Amino acid sequence: MPNLKKLFYTLSLMSVFLGCAQNSVPAENAAKGDLRIFSTPNSDKTTLPARIEKQLETDGFVVSANSEMTGPFMLQFQQSDFEIFHLLTVFHEELSEKLVKKIPNAGVFVPMGVGIYQAKGEKELHVSILTAKAQSKILGLKEVEPILSEIEKKMITSLKTAMPDAHVFIDSDNPLPAEGALLSMYTVEVDPDEWEETKDELMMVIEDGFKPMGFVMSNFTEYNYLLTKEETVESPFDFYNSYSICKLKVIYNVAKTRPQAAAFAPCTMMLYKEKGSDEIVMGFPSVYNWMSSAHVLDENAKQELMKAQKDFENILKNATE
Repeated sequence: MPNLKKLFYTLSLMSVFLGCAQNSVPAENAAKGDLRIFSTPNSDKTTLPARIEKQLETDGFVVSANSEMTGPFMLQFQQSDFEIFHLLTVFHEELSEKLVKKIPNAGVFVPMGVGIYQAKGEKELHVSILTAKAQSKILGLKEVEPILSEIEKKMITSLKTAMPDAHVFIDSDNPLPAEGALLSMYTVEVDPDEWEETKDELMMVIEDGFKPMGFVMSNFTEYNYLLTKEETVESPFDFYNSYSICKLKVIYNVAKTRPQAAAFAPCTMMLYKEKGSDEIVMGFPSVYNWMSSAHVLDENAKQELMKAQKDFENILKNATE
């Protein structure tokens, strides 16, 4: 069986992580936060999420999934605090290609999450996304990646177009230290020319492990097919896949106190092999990002997050044994 090497991108525990303030704060005066929040008046409770999705697609983004969550909340928990709660998985078609070719592990943001939510009785709808600075930090980069900044700028423009009355701010709670590595990484050694069987086994075991652990795969992206322009040009990868994974119990419990953490959901797990490499690489952003960036303090929510982290790790460990 292939050898397993577990890698962690360990960042400083004193990195600044910030949560959400409900008051509008100019972005330039709150630049240390990890989550950018858009808030807009919304008396029409039905059309705005669809308008956001359409605008993103118009502006060059691929919306691979738009998951409405209030229905599942009611079905599983017989209760929802929200009139609107959508999880979008989104990537910019042109810029994400440049990003992944430059930084292969950046596939954990292909797609990235966009949280859309409005609590019952609330007059404003909110949209939550990760800043480019936060994404760069999760990837272990010393500086903000310029391509991530370009994607963020295009996302901001698109969302402002869809919500012209929105005010925008960056979360500004006191920072929380990360309690663990921000990116959970695994590699499996393979023969550079005989990797297909190992890849197929990994995918089968991983996918079979989702449902028993309570995970739902909202989207699967065979990203290398896009990189090869439908197999018409060369790609630096033998394969590149990403899974959008969520756990309803986690989202439900975290959203009760920190709905802005929806920017982390679904979680993207990448699985790829570069041409000529003797390794298959797997990785996903850990739940420590949720707790730190979104300032999750509720003990029940933290327990659900940590269980999800351990369950996800166990799935990957089982796949590589």
